[in-house]
Amino acid sequence: MVLRNGVLEHYVYRLRRFLVHATFATLCVLAASGALAQEKVVLAFGDSLTAGYQLDPGQGFAPQLERALQAEGLDARVINAGVSGDTSARGRARLDWTLDNLDVQPDLAIVELGANDLLRGLPPQETLRNLNAIIETLTARGIDVLLTGMVAPPQIGEQAQRYYNAIFPFLANRHEIGLYPFFMRGVALRPHLLLDDGLHPNPRGVSVVVAGIAPQVIAALNEAS
Repeated sequence: MVLRNGVLEHYVYRLRRFLVHATFATLCVLAASGALAQEKVVLAFGDSLTAGYQLDPGQGFAPQLERALQAEGLDARVINAGVSGDTSARGRARLDWTLDNLDVQPDLAIVELGANDLLRGLPPQETLRNLNAIIETLTARGIDVLLTGMVAPPQIGEQAQRYYNAIFPFLANRHEIGLYPFFMRGVALRPHLLLDDGLHPNPRGVSVVVAGIAPQVIAALNEAS
C-alpha cells in the first residue's frame, strides 16, 4: 500500500502524540507508586559513635543505617559526618562548614554529641548551649533533626548527672524535634557488643543501635516527604 505524503505525515503526527501521552501517563503512574521518589538524605552528625571508630568500612553507624533504610524500601543515603573525639563545642564549630560542603541539603540530621563532654568533665551547661545552637542552625536551614541522648554516670555527682540527663528531653521539647533517648541503648555495658575499650560498639553493637533507632529515622523521613 502506498500512502501519499500528506496521509503519512498525518499518521506520524498521531503516533507522536500517542507516544507523548503514553510517556506522560507512565511517568504519572511511576511517581504515584513512588518509583520516582526523590532520594532521602540523612546526615549522621556526631562523634566517634557515628564515625565508626576502629571499624572496617561498611561496619559503622552510617553504612549500617543506610542499608537498614534501604531494606525497608527507602531510597536513602546516610552521610557520615562523625568526627572521633568531638565535643559538642567542636561539633558546633564545624557544623556550618560541614553543611556548606555537602553536595545536597539533608532531609534529616541525626545529632549525636555530648558523650565526650562527659568524658572530659565539661560543664553540662556548655553542652546544653552548644546542642541548642546546633539544633537552631539545622532548623534554620530547613533540616529536620533527630536528637540522640546520652546518659551520665553517677560518678559526676548527683546534681550534674540530673542536669545532664535532662538536657536532651528539654531540647527536644523546646524545639519540637524527635528524640532517641539513649544512643547506646541495648549496647552500653554489654561487653560482647563493645570493642575492647568498653566504650565503643563493635559491628554487632552498631547493628543493635541501628535496629533501635531506624524506626524513628524512617518515621521522620516519611513526615518530611
